[in-house]
Amino acid sequence: MGFLSNRRRRARIAPELDDQELGRLLKSLLATTRSGTIATTDLCMAQMSRLMGQDAGDWDRRTHRIGVLADFLAGSHLPRSWVAREPRNATALVLHAWSQVAQARAQEHPGDAGDAVQSCLRAAELAPEDPVPWVALLGAARWERWKQPQVFGVWNEVLARDRWNREAYINMLAYLSPEESGSRLQVLEFVDTLTARMPANAPCVATELTAQVVQYHAILGRGGYEALVARNHWSQQMASQALDRVVHTWTQPGFLRHAKTLADLNLLAYALMAGDRRGEARAVFEAIGGIVTAWPWQIGGDPLVEFEKAQSRAATGV
Repeated sequence: MGFLSNRRRRARIAPELDDQELGRLLKSLLATTRSGTIATTDLCMAQMSRLMGQDAGDWDRRTHRIGVLADFLAGSHLPRSWVAREPRNATALVLHAWSQVAQARAQEHPGDAGDAVQSCLRAAELAPEDPVPWVALLGAARWERWKQPQVFGVWNEVLARDRWNREAYINMLAYLSPEESGSRLQVLEFVDTLTARMPANAPCVATELTAQVVQYHAILGRGGYEALVARNHWSQQMASQALDRVVHTWTQPGFLRHAKTLADLNLLAYALMAGDRRGEARAVFEAIGGIVTAWPWQIGGDPLVEFEKAQSRAATGV
């Protein structure tokens, strides 16, 4: 009955996931930025400052909140205005840099992220214990296609401050891919090293499964016969073991506690359904509770439609 009651909830895209305070801030920003007056700009900055002041020392939560805000405000005047008002505010500087890179990616504008890089470095000077300026710099370095020695230098600065930072691992996974600056072998070595060392409930625990889903999407993208038999990917040893390692633990109450737990559960539900492991997916959909992430569901079309179709198939076994 618990699953059926969850099923009645309308699925929704929620970038804040289960961070209710962040969700309230996003709604408030959406409402107040429409007027574009100085008063509303001041109000928005005060609201963001208040929320970000609550997560001091919780680097996982802080990374999540700044990342969500940066994506939400990409193209907005707010991050730049905040830095102009408070040029020595590390949070404002990081938000400005991250939102610049997010906007560039959204618009597919390659090239210079020099302003973002400088903002990250100033923030790192102002808050030397904070890993988030270095996480943001890792994103800028990917966009500018820095050489590997430079990127690994930034990577080491993140690890020195937050050993299992989820965003940093996902960034490195993408950077080391053949599509960016690495190779399939480097991805495998990176994932193997991480899997051997990390705690089973670390914030970056979904890195291995992310790599498998990315590879699955690459197979689908080739089209033709390979795409038709892409499901076979999930019966191969590396992919099936990646699922086996997490499917029976991630849904246990309290096992995963990091800020993006629901994003990782979306990833797991998607992979289980792609591998036709519907019975195991049911408990994952129940744990998700209707909060949907655009990726990876958007690969098949509208993410909400794809999520609900998969959820229905898992529930009925059809």
